[in-house]
Amino acid sequence: MTATKTLSLDEIEDLSFRALVAAGTSEANARPLAVATAATEADGIASHGLLYIPIYCEHVQCGKVDGQAEPRLDRPAPSALTVDAATGFAHAAIDLGFDQLMPLARSQGVAVLAVRNSYNCGVLGYHTARLAREGLVGLGFTNAPASIAPSGGSKPVVGTNPFSLAVPGADGEPAILIDQSASTIAKSEVMKRAREGRPIPVGWALDAEGNPTTDPEVGLKGSMAPSGGYKGVGVALLVETMAAALTGATLGIDASPFSGTAGGPPRTGQFFIAIDPGATSGDRFAPLVARLCDAVHGQDNAHLPGDGRRARRLHAQSHGVSVNCATLERIEKIIEA
Repeated sequence: MTATKTLSLDEIEDLSFRALVAAGTSEANARPLAVATAATEADGIASHGLLYIPIYCEHVQCGKVDGQAEPRLDRPAPSALTVDAATGFAHAAIDLGFDQLMPLARSQGVAVLAVRNSYNCGVLGYHTARLAREGLVGLGFTNAPASIAPSGGSKPVVGTNPFSLAVPGADGEPAILIDQSASTIAKSEVMKRAREGRPIPVGWALDAEGNPTTDPEVGLKGSMAPSGGYKGVGVALLVETMAAALTGATLGIDASPFSGTAGGPPRTGQFFIAIDPGATSGDRFAPLVARLCDAVHGQDNAHLPGDGRRARRLHAQSHGVSVNCATLERIEKIIEA
């Protein structure tokens, strides 16, 4: 049985922050990432939480990420913002953009934020949920190094490329939070199985010839299986257009891996759309969303995307989060080094 230890969300944030700073990250860049790591653990997405902190630290130390980067903000059009992440962490760049994106969306009705020269932004829904908590409909897109082959092909050309939709609810939390990749499962889950020496289910990944495999190592050398076949490839191409072409970032086919130390900064991108629902629907938005949600929740065993995260977060706020002791040991060694 895997040894675990229960930590509060504050303890997770503090541990993440100290490790990132010890590895050479500025406090200004470390804090947003540490906050997001605690929130990710609270949402029950361990594959993107503390498990990633040693990887982030390694990437700072090898130069794949500039821990001292200072992102640069510009406003090239009345409702458009751009941020050059300067090969630093995505979280600090997104924070810089969101500070102006939210008021801009309220004044213009809709506003967009394009982030280039960026890096892995972690859980995309974490960012769009922030927009929903401010009463805005949030759409997010982020591209990743190529890992999905096109329909009929076997060589990856697009990444797992998640998109996210966050819809504001009456209680200040997202009423709907869709956060899904173009692949059947996030690549980090396959990497997690590979580290643990466990097989993956059929349908998660394909070998180099495009055949299904249960060996995570073989799958990582082949390609990720697109969700819904050609429809998943279509989603990946949509996100690639939004997060790479529209931002001027690097295409997934040209980006260095998010794992390992090879290749230098990936320079991928993120694209966010923030919409003030009052600008287009007046006072009709809230009751329509409520009716939609009630139609789902009124059915036995039915749930909306995001319901599970909300329940896990509420539990974590009161009872803490169970984390892997081996991961904690790796992080503590970084701090002590």
